[in-house]
Amino acid sequence: MRNLKTLLAALLLAPTLALAAGASIHLDKAPDVSGDKAALQNGAKLFVNYCLNCHGASQLRYNKLLELGLTEQQVKDNLMFTSDKIGDQMLISMRPAEAKKWFGAAPPDLTLIARARASAAGSGADWLYTYLRTFYRDDKRATGWNNLAFENVGMPHVLYELQGEQVMGEDHKLKLAVPGKLSPAEYDKQVADLVGFLVWMGEPQAGLRKQLGIAVLVFLSILFVLSYALKKEYWKDIH
Repeated sequence: MRNLKTLLAALLLAPTLALAAGASIHLDKAPDVSGDKAALQNGAKLFVNYCLNCHGASQLRYNKLLELGLTEQQVKDNLMFTSDKIGDQMLISMRPAEAKKWFGAAPPDLTLIARARASAAGSGADWLYTYLRTFYRDDKRATGWNNLAFENVGMPHVLYELQGEQVMGEDHKLKLAVPGKLSPAEYDKQVADLVGFLVWMGEPQAGLRKQLGIAVLVFLSILFVLSYALKKEYWKDIH
């Protein structure tokens, strides 16, 4: 119940924070990797290695990852570092009080972050894709980092080793000052996979829902044709 209340609070407050933090920035379109299981598997790996240290996904269990095409053994060997039971929730060991002391606020649960960040300015995927690519060095911040999409965010740039270090130029545009392990194009691809997983995590059954929707529309179309033919046959002697 406590986790549910926290999740609902984050879901209600996050859209307001998104508008306040990044309403003026243009959101880049996030690539759609929803049908690419390899990309989603890579996104799950990135999430576990870079996000799950501070951010939990309390409404998702590790065995749900099997739907991405992974085997139970692959999940246990490569994605389970804080638990040993495949049916456990994706939780973190960090205490909220300690997190608030270190970062100024407890890192939010990310189960529904993609849905919570959706706004009139763009989808949650677009916001996350822009956010994870617009960190820059800021010596005025305690963490040493700032972000274009979320000004004065408390979160440091956890992916900086991959992207490198960006700085704000005199033209108010970000420039890569220190290259990372990946090229800009390679980093964008990794972020797209991570965002794709965050979107999937918010609604794992979205693909099935869309397939069922298409099937229902096809059924209704066929039913309409049959109903119209039956109507014409029934009233043919009158008309």
